[in-house]
Parts: sequence; structure tokens; C-alpha cells
Amino acid sequence: MTFESVCSPLPAGAGSSRTDLEQLFDMQRQAFTDNPMPPAGQRLQWLDNLRRVLSDERQALIAAISTDFSHRSADETLLAELMPSLHNIHHARRHLKTWMRPSRRSVGLAFQPASAKVIYQPLGVVGVIVPWNYPLYLAIGPLVGALAAGNRVMLKLSESTPATGSLLKTLFAKVFPEDLVAVVLGEAEVGEAFSRLAFDHLLFTGATSIGRHVMRAAAQNLTPLTLELGGKSPAIVAHDVPIKDAAERIAFGKTLNAGQTCVAPDYVLVPEHRVDEFVDAYRQAVNGFYPTLTDNPDYTAIINPRQMARLNSYLDDASSKGARIISLYEQGQGRRMPFSLVLDVSDDMLVMQDEIFGPLLPIVPYQRIEQAFTYINQRPRPLALYYFGYSKAEQQRVLEQTHSGGVCLNDTLLHVAQDDLPFGGIGPSGMGQYHGREGFLTFSKAKGVFIKQRFNAARLIYPPYGRSIQKLIYRLFVR
Repeated sequence: MTFESVCSPLPAGAGSSRTDLEQLFDMQRQAFTDNPMPPAGQRLQWLDNLRRVLSDERQALIAAISTDFSHRSADETLLAELMPSLHNIHHARRHLKTWMRPSRRSVGLAFQPASAKVIYQPLGVVGVIVPWNYPLYLAIGPLVGALAAGNRVMLKLSESTPATGSLLKTLFAKVFPEDLVAVVLGEAEVGEAFSRLAFDHLLFTGATSIGRHVMRAAAQNLTPLTLELGGKSPAIVAHDVPIKDAAERIAFGKTLNAGQTCVAPDYVLVPEHRVDEFVDAYRQAVNGFYPTLTDNPDYTAIINPRQMARLNSYLDDASSKGARIISLYEQGQGRRMPFSLVLDVSDDMLVMQDEIFGPLLPIVPYQRIEQAFTYINQRPRPLALYYFGYSKAEQQRVLEQTHSGGVCLNDTLLHVAQDDLPFGGIGPSGMGQYHGREGFLTFSKAKGVFIKQRFNAARLIYPPYGRSIQKLIYRLFVR
């Protein structure tokens, strides 16, 4: 199947009215009512169908995503979207029966004879609002967790990635009935209507500002939420770490997808006396990855002109307020924006207030590691934190004295790809978590079950009160 054959434009307004959304939601709700506890075999078949379509249509997916970006590195789509998505499916298939198994719980002596267990029941219809920066991976990750847990799923794709959205709508329709998995397309008003549906769970990935609107809309139905919001993820360079090690790994995390990654390093805390050394090492690393930007197939473009203008406004604002801008290239090409370092930054600059989501990297000098911790802790809690240093004692201090959604020690980004680690923000960077078992639990109701059979020892505490047996029970158990 070619990309062109499946990405023809949808009819105007197709699937985009509130009535259409409600009908689709009702269809999925009825399908769930008809099959409220899908067996493991059925869920495994769903995951197999998903794996097959991703594997078979990888070239069409690469082409669609590249079209949406004007150019997206094929290798980045393979490494950052397709590969982790397929690994996620494999992990879920391997562990699904264990996750589904009821867990036995203890019953106190006072309540015997009885038993207790927790069963993991599908929630129902799950809504997923997908951002534009990784339109495949950030659709598949929640979808895998929701299907593994036995739910029906509606996916709202970003209006900024119409080619990818149209392709996924077509591909999923080939392997899933619409009452199981449905892709919704449309502009911002469709997304707003989508967030107002009475989902049994809603997962949103995107900007904090939009997350607030989603949360308000979900509150009308008391819909439980998982919010993955990003924020300004810091990297700390230790006093004694080899600077090349740190600079190269930070450069990889920042340059992937041209910095359009929610867990990309947003700024770097560098020992004051090592700033120039870091600048040189970072420049060498980036130039080694991308010797030129012109016609370079490895370098991804900024998604659209609006985002490009936003990033340029950050540079203009910082420069006007005294920042020193170091561009690592003489010029870009189209929306292949040159990488830049931003030095002498201050809190009143936009680049230090907003999540950057692009190839700009501010450097903040510090003298003592405690100052780096204080700097981070005085700001909103980030989605990720990166520390570069080989002292085990200082690594432990970082883990204990800072808060973030996740941490990498001596690396960037790759904690997100670990299927057995939970992924999620904290405070302003989000709430809730998913991936792996945590994803299964997020999209399940852990239902406590207390079981008694014929013999009922609880009759001993029934009224009338004041009997001697009750007084004995109080002496034994109320102490």
C-alpha cells in the first residue's frame, strides 16, 4: 500500500461534528456493554493486529509523518516512533496474562473466615488526545495500554498532522471495527468537543496551557485524567564529569526531532568555570551529528510556520534582553532551523519561561551543586531531569533532593523507551502515568472483592449490642 493511496483528503466535516462524536462514543459504549470483560485471547489478537499494521505499513507511516513536518528524518521516525511502539506491543503481549490475573489479598483475623482479591476490570471507553510532535508513538502507547486492559478507544489526532491522522484512520479501519478503535480528525473545536465526552478515562499529551482546558472540560463529567504536559526539563552537568560525555548525550537528546520532544533537555546547568568548555563540546557534538543542514535527510524540520515564528520570537526576545546567542550554523534551510545556544539568560526571557520545544538550548551557570538543586526546586516540577556525573553519592542526592516525572542518570530521553518503567509528570508537568504495567493499571479498575461463603462469623457483632461476646471482641481487637 502506498502513502498516496491511503491519504486522500477526508470529506469536509467528516467525523467532526459533535453529533458524529456522540454517535461514535455511544457505539463504543454499547460495544463495551456487550463485551465488558474481553478474555486474554481476544486482547492478544487486538495487539497482534496493531503490531501487524505498524510493521507492514512502516514506509507509509514514515512518509506521512515526513509530509506533516515538511521533512522528518526517516531514521528518527524508525527509532523514536516505530521501534518503541513495536517494543511496547511486544512487552504488553508478553505480560498481559500476568497483569490480568487477580491478586490475592489478606483478610484480618477479626473478619475470618473469608477471602479477598483484586480483579482488574476494563474501564469502558477511553479517549486519547494525541499531540503533533510524535503522532504515532504518542497514539500507540496509550492505545496499547487501553487495549491490553480490555477497553474501547477513541483517538483524537492533532490538526497539525493531517497526513498522519488520515493514514492512521485508514489503516486502523482495516484491522479494527470502529466500535473498538476509532480515529477522530478535525480542528481545535473538534478537540474541545472530544474532551467534553463522558469518557471513562481521558489521556491528554500536550501543552500545559491546553491541559488546563482539557481538565476543565473533563471535570463536567468527573472523567478521570492522565495529563502528560512536559515543562522545562533540566540537565545538570557535574563539576568532574568528562565534558565530552555530557555534551554528546545532551546534544542527542536536544537534537532528536529538532528538539520537538516533551522530554528534551530544556536548559543545562553547567559549572561556571566549565561553560566555555561545554559550549565547544556541544558544538562539536552537534556538528558531528549534522555536518550541514542543507538537504540533510537526517535533520527534521520544525512542524509548521507558527512554531517556527514562536521559536524565532524567543531568540529575538532573549537577544533584546541581553542574552548572547551562539548559532551553530550560518543558516538553516526552510524550516530546518539552526541549533543555537543561549547564554547570559535571565528569568524575564521567554526562553526561560516557556517550554522551548525546538533547537534552542539555554545555559545556566552554577558554582555549587546545591545551587543547581535550588534553581530547579524553585521552578515548576519538570517532566524529566538529567544528571551527568559518575559520583554515586551525588547521583543519590539528585534523586532525593529534586522532583521530576522521571530521571536519567548520564543519558537523555531513553527512560521513556523502557517498557517496564512508568512514564508520567508531576504537578505542572502532568498527573498520572502509563507505559507497561502502569498503563494497564491506569486503564483498569482495580476492584476489591471480599468473599464469604455459608458461615457468617459477623453475626457475633450484630445488634443488640452489649452482649458478652461483643465485649470480648472489643477487648481482643480494639486496642
